[in-house]
Amino acid sequence: MRLIIRSDYDEVSEYIATYVKNRILEYNPTRERPFVLGLPTGSSPVGLYKCLVKFYRNNELSFKHVITFNMDEYVGLPRDHPESYHSFMWHHLFKHIDIAPDNVNILDGNAENLSEECVRFERKIKSVGGIELFIGGIGPDGHIAFNEPGSSLTSRTRVKTLAYDTILANSRFFDNDINKVPRMALTVGVGTVMEAREVAIIITGAHKAIALSKCIEEGVNHMWTVSAIQLHPKALIVCDEDATLELHVKTVKYFKSIEHVINNLIGAENVGLQGNVKKYPTPEATPEVTPEVTPEVTPICEAFYNLPFKR
Repeated sequence: MRLIIRSDYDEVSEYIATYVKNRILEYNPTRERPFVLGLPTGSSPVGLYKCLVKFYRNNELSFKHVITFNMDEYVGLPRDHPESYHSFMWHHLFKHIDIAPDNVNILDGNAENLSEECVRFERKIKSVGGIELFIGGIGPDGHIAFNEPGSSLTSRTRVKTLAYDTILANSRFFDNDINKVPRMALTVGVGTVMEAREVAIIITGAHKAIALSKCIEEGVNHMWTVSAIQLHPKALIVCDEDATLELHVKTVKYFKSIEHVINNLIGAENVGLQGNVKKYPTPEATPEVTPEVTPEVTPICEAFYNLPFKR
């Protein structure tokens, strides 16, 4: 697992957007070999989507050969409702880029047979070769998508009854009227997300600090479904400083030191996007590191080495 810490939400958004851009460019997708991207909704990815739109407008990135699968959708909410996740995605991302509408996959919360819709979604993912990179956000209770505490860590796309706390929290998007909030949703399962070849999670804000600590410093637990990411071979978490408030100091220092070693000792150019070492630098290419020695220590060291030891 890799943990990247940035100062604030904007820097997190810029980092993850640049990462997505570079992954797509490196993959070099074609019509026959598209890049398959899993996407979230909510407040976490809004900054990411703004950056991706900027990259497209600056001719730095194309989505012509990108296929997307969204994590979830409310049940019974019309597609054109302003709070549907269908509307959210088109408003924040899809209508601003060159993605083909047929390559956008969002669960249909108004399907006649909801269970069959979930099965169809899983089949569609498999039919395009699986998801290359799944981006996710989390809730303060550590849930990913609508896999709330207690969800099976092997769960697949399914119909999910929402917890009362989730309904209450989401009422802020529905004129603070809890009666307007859908009671059910369709959601990919934890197993669906973990089956992607790479998973990247965005975690920002002090209100998600406990969830991050549960994910990083404690064991895998179905009461904190994001903790399943510990079992993924290619997992990335990008967080801001506020989200680290519940982490041990040594944990934060450890992950920051790893990034320091890559950037300043190994060389970022020698490490792949997913953390794999492409080329280990030769001693000649490795910057010389001089340990810091305080002035008070230096005379002591010199005096020690001048002592007349007997063999």
